[in-house]
Amino acid sequence: MDNEMRTRGEDLLSAVVPLMKLLCLTVIGLVLGHPRIQIVPRATFRLLSKLVFALFLPCLIFVQLGQSITFEEALEWWFIPVNVLISTAIGCTLGYIVAIVCRPPPQFFRFTVIMTGFGNTGNLPIAIVGSVCHSPDNLFGPSCHRRGVAYVSFAQWVAVILVYTFVYHMMEPPMAYYEIVPEEVEIQEEPVTPSNFSRPLLHEAEWPGMADKETEHSKRPFIARVFMSISGSSQNTFPDIDLTEEGGATTSCHSPKSIHCLAEPKVVRRMRIVAEETPIKHILQPPTLASLLAIIVGMVPIFRDFMFGSDAPLAVLTDSLEILAGAVVPSVMLILGGMLADGPNDSSLGLRTIIGITVTRLLVLPLVGIGVVALADKLHLLGEADQMFRFVLLLQYTMPSAILLGAIASLRGYAVREASALLFWQHICAIIPLSIYVFVYFKLLSYV
Repeated sequence: MDNEMRTRGEDLLSAVVPLMKLLCLTVIGLVLGHPRIQIVPRATFRLLSKLVFALFLPCLIFVQLGQSITFEEALEWWFIPVNVLISTAIGCTLGYIVAIVCRPPPQFFRFTVIMTGFGNTGNLPIAIVGSVCHSPDNLFGPSCHRRGVAYVSFAQWVAVILVYTFVYHMMEPPMAYYEIVPEEVEIQEEPVTPSNFSRPLLHEAEWPGMADKETEHSKRPFIARVFMSISGSSQNTFPDIDLTEEGGATTSCHSPKSIHCLAEPKVVRRMRIVAEETPIKHILQPPTLASLLAIIVGMVPIFRDFMFGSDAPLAVLTDSLEILAGAVVPSVMLILGGMLADGPNDSSLGLRTIIGITVTRLLVLPLVGIGVVALADKLHLLGEADQMFRFVLLLQYTMPSAILLGAIASLRGYAVREASALLFWQHICAIIPLSIYVFVYFKLLSYV
């Protein structure tokens, strides 16, 4: 009995202590960046975030994923990106239920679905894996950190593609409430003053520079206007879009290209215009490029032997990158604390909806995730996967809403304050359910 109680206590400590370490780093960042103290200005946190995004995180992804992945293992890891799709689909379904039950303001219905459906698959899981693996007697063995970061990185590119395609269009300002968007846009597009620069939005903690990627139609209900004629609506209310010229379409059906006009149905033409306005190019950011490069290097034996290993010709370079990669976890948590220091923004979402999204995202979805992963394991879809593989799959259901969603909200000028407030409260409340579920995951994995 004493040994059993001691084991339970050790399991609880092994689950809670890593998260307490991350919490301490976050609190340090919050104290350093608190408006009343201002030991470190907000501008410094913003620049540090850009450094993590452009240098530290790509170095970590390249070194850890490149050493772990081979062609055979890439085939064995197929369920990781599939699990991202499954968790997103389940999350969006639950988000739809939350939107029906909690009845948010009508203009935030799609926002409620998206914020419930998409969890953080980037910096926060990497920080949790790094903290869990920091102890030498961790549950996952000596290669814990390398494999954990590799699994998380392998899932990231799927999430980024979903965000810049599906989420980007789902976060389009609603047509019926378009008049509220210019007011928010004017607020976001004020001239940059020193005070504004020193108070960045929370999404700057993970995806800096998003506001610089604004396009002509990013803050307008573009899809709704493109397809208005199909539903019989008039386009006179929004005369900005000319479908005869949009997306490089032919300007006149009397031109030599008139065959193309006749051959291409209106629905197809509108779908092509929407596809051309999808900012798919933004997917190729430093972390995503590092993942693709690591997959290429790891899967080609010649490149792999040239880069990795103690006797590799470029071992000095990879060791240098690994030193830079060590700064990711402390930097990410310090930045998160510094960005949370300003507190939540005002929100029109409503307390009931905020609670509904938070409870569903942090308490209900992880329970569903346990069932999905257990079923996949029973059906032998995970193959000979190790415990860290399963742990990362479970983490994908346990994270708060993705900070990248706040960046998309800012880019589209839709529900910016609501996204910032919701992300703030979710990250504040996440520490308790995360500790509970990590402990539960450790207990479950100990029986595997």
